[in-house]
Amino acid sequence: MLDIPSLVRVHVDALIAAQNDMGVCDAIEQNAPVGKPAAMSAPHLPKVAGIDSTVPNPTHTAAALPALPTPPGAVIQDRLAGWVSDLTTLHELTERLVRTASLDDALHELLRAGAALVGARRGMVVLEPPPGASRADCFEPDRGPALTKGLGFTHAELGHIETVPRAATAYGRILDGRLPDGRPGPAGPPEAVAHPDLLADKTLDPRHREVVVRLGYAASYTVPLASEVAGTLGAAVWMYDEPATPVERQCHLVGLYMRYATEHLARLVELELARATVATVAEELLPSRLPRVPGVQLAVKHRTTPNGGGDWYDALPLPEGALGLAVGSVSGSGPSALAAMGRLRASLRAYAVMEGEDPVAVLSDLELLLRLTEPARTATALFAYAEPANRKIVLAGAGHTPPLVVGERRTEFVETSLSAPLGMLACWEAPSVELSPEPGETVLLYTDGLLRRTGDPMDRAFARLHAAAACVPKSLRDDPAAIAEHVLRTVLPEGLYEADSGEDVVLLAARFD
Repeated sequence: MLDIPSLVRVHVDALIAAQNDMGVCDAIEQNAPVGKPAAMSAPHLPKVAGIDSTVPNPTHTAAALPALPTPPGAVIQDRLAGWVSDLTTLHELTERLVRTASLDDALHELLRAGAALVGARRGMVVLEPPPGASRADCFEPDRGPALTKGLGFTHAELGHIETVPRAATAYGRILDGRLPDGRPGPAGPPEAVAHPDLLADKTLDPRHREVVVRLGYAASYTVPLASEVAGTLGAAVWMYDEPATPVERQCHLVGLYMRYATEHLARLVELELARATVATVAEELLPSRLPRVPGVQLAVKHRTTPNGGGDWYDALPLPEGALGLAVGSVSGSGPSALAAMGRLRASLRAYAVMEGEDPVAVLSDLELLLRLTEPARTATALFAYAEPANRKIVLAGAGHTPPLVVGERRTEFVETSLSAPLGMLACWEAPSVELSPEPGETVLLYTDGLLRRTGDPMDRAFARLHAAAACVPKSLRDDPAAIAEHVLRTVLPEGLYEADSGEDVVLLAARFD
């Protein structure tokens, strides 16, 4: 963060030195002792009834009183007060910026703060991904190679600005490392560019001039998002409604702010890259698509945490038209939990192919493998062996949440036996449960992250899930994807599903014909 106290101290020391020099000059002129103002050397007469006796009585004359000279220290004190005010404002703005946790929030805060510093009403910021990374790795899906955010502009107006050739704009030349004449720029961070009167600029590109007239701005000030450490990340442009340019003081303040903002944005971009990598790995460890098995329709909703959680699901076709369904959760988070989740899922697939008709045997083998290979880790799992042609399901769970059956005549949790998670006991075993879904009924398998994201106690979260499944409209009951979407949006309203959380969400829906 900007060292505001140090900056203030530097300015104060300089002003004190300047004030002492002025005091010396005044003393010499008035034959006063050096370093002591003349007013301090003169004898002080007593004050009477609040009247300062050092002030002479006014003379009754028609002539106007001569203007008193401004004390030299007053100018310096005013300047010091202005500097302190500017640095305090800068400190407050950087504090607000550092509290932003997402790239989108940081860019919007940067635009608002910069507009306040340079006295503009509108602006835009263009951010490019770092070398070696694609736009999809860093930013949310959108068009174009760079991320563009606006202040005071609609999406359509930003689109008009983006139609201007990149080489014809100041921010484009900054990003490309070019001078206005097209030559490569000097080494080091680029400098800010001011256009005090765009329409009076005869070198302005015709398409740029057309956009300026259409959007109604007359001047611009472009500041790079660059530093020696982070390099050039992008540029911010603030637009004025009338011909104008920021004064030297404003340029200095916004330059300080942008240097700090560059470092903060570089950290956020790096974080977005790490999150994208984790999300990609998590998705690659899960099924790329769900199988098609006659007699059953499948759909899934899955969301991983930014740090990478260990919740997983699987659906695999088995011999004789059978289907294996599994959901589970590995303890911990991050890359190690993702790796353990991948190993556990791959092992369960092998056991399911060999002995899938006995879910207890599948989970017993999985528990033995986990205990021998990863004794410090625990996991929950539920495996179901389904025969869609016979509408029969045999399932077993290890410390996992019970499935939920949704149909026209019933909405109820499956009564599974109480069992410990895998890796908790020296020998795991639990009886299996048999279920016969009616035609048109949907079986929901899910992880406890769906319940924990609600923030409610578990009993209330279960009741919330049951109520959400019970109120699925009849028009949606034939589509397992629509059922899953409705349940998610009902259980996790107000953006709880999209919000970054420490809990993964898995919801696997199987509708039997």
